[in-house]
Amino acid sequence: MAATGVGAGDLATASFAGSHLGVAVLWAVVIGGFLKFVLTEGLARWQLATGQTLLEGIAHRMGFLPGLLFLPYLLLWSFFVSSALMSACGVTLHALIPVFTDAADGKIAFGILCSLAGLGLVRAGGFRLFEIVMNVCISIMFVTVIMTALLLWPGTGPVLQGLLIPTVPDAGGSGWIWTVALIGGVGGTLTILCYGYWIREKGRFGPGEIRNCRIDLGVSYTMTVLFGLAMVIIGSTIEIEGRGAGLLVALGESLGRELGPVGGWLFLLGAFGAVFSSLLGVWQSVPYLFADTVRLFVRSGARASSVDTSAPSYRLYMIAIAIIPMTGLFMSFREIQKLYAVVGAGFMPLLAILLLVMNGRRAWVGEFRNRWPATLSLLATAVFFGSIAWNTWL
Repeated sequence: MAATGVGAGDLATASFAGSHLGVAVLWAVVIGGFLKFVLTEGLARWQLATGQTLLEGIAHRMGFLPGLLFLPYLLLWSFFVSSALMSACGVTLHALIPVFTDAADGKIAFGILCSLAGLGLVRAGGFRLFEIVMNVCISIMFVTVIMTALLLWPGTGPVLQGLLIPTVPDAGGSGWIWTVALIGGVGGTLTILCYGYWIREKGRFGPGEIRNCRIDLGVSYTMTVLFGLAMVIIGSTIEIEGRGAGLLVALGESLGRELGPVGGWLFLLGAFGAVFSSLLGVWQSVPYLFADTVRLFVRSGARASSVDTSAPSYRLYMIAIAIIPMTGLFMSFREIQKLYAVVGAGFMPLLAILLLVMNGRRAWVGEFRNRWPATLSLLATAVFFGSIAWNTWL
């Protein structure tokens, strides 16, 4: 969960927020991680209490219409996120191994290479090899990013104050915007749904596994928060410019001046671990969502079985997201990405509302229904991400 949820966008947002606002907004990273924990825990609790994934529950209790609305969003999300991940991997790997004279050529070549490598790893090794590679990536991420933050440590006093005393610097009127972006940018979005399929791959069924999943998610989002805190600290110590993966490269160059060439190179290695693990996680897990959507909402009478990773719908979608979005490496998508952002902004509050309804009924989940802390947390999540969606649509 941590390796898939932490990508170039999350690291860039956190470092940019740190550059603009300093360590005063470290508390926002903790809040963001907690909100994502609440959503994913609710999803796991539903699945283990009912034996159904969230999509199965929607299909059985709300009909086919939600699935037909979800499918075009999934296709749109898959294309742009996959293209962005290829681009991020290409840019970061070119910065690490600058064998191309033109950076654009390096982005394209390395982006295609990373996509095909991710596809090969998932196809060849299945879930077991996926776990091993993700563990390697997250180890690289953890060691290099945390080490960089410790080398640039701004002092224990300011860090504790930023964690314990919520404040929002003005930053020329943009303080709240960056703080909200920081909260919303911690962890994944649509990939939250994939956790249910991963726990099935691990053989976890029944309410007795809820405690294990809470431990999973506690560790996962603790690591995610630590990455976010580290990037805010790193960003607060140096002046950076840029956006997306390009910002990470600029950050690596700045760190090279502060810590020496080896320090900058090691940070970029950790950044590459972050973006490649996100790519690998999407390649492995998002086809679950497509195959399940097809199984539940398109094919009549196919609701009795679970997702089969050898099914054509899973394998073809895995190949499609690794190949088709390569066209995005050659094109500019500013306006279409804006449309995608507008459409995608509603996913998080919708998920919170679904979990409020589905986990709120004793007839559906029995004793594992939402207690008042979960209800209040989901309401807060729905309101927060709903306000982001409203402002985005306006």
